[in-house]
Amino acid sequence: MQEKNRKNECDCKPESKIRGVVCDVKNCAFHDGVNDCFAGTIMVGPRDADCSSSTACATFKPREC
Repeated sequence: MQEKNRKNECDCKPESKIRGVVCDVKNCAFHDGVNDCFAGTIMVGPRDADCSSSTACATFKPREC
């Protein structure tokens, strides 16, 4: 598949696209430059969140470029 060979702008090791996850955090190292996440897996928290605005992607890694 073409998706598995895709690299982001930082030349980080590509993973396969996480289906069903839409991400618009373009300064994340796992962002593909469009709206897809290539982190492999993601972790969202915190555990005690009570609404979507109090959640965050703990997998976020700043783009080093």
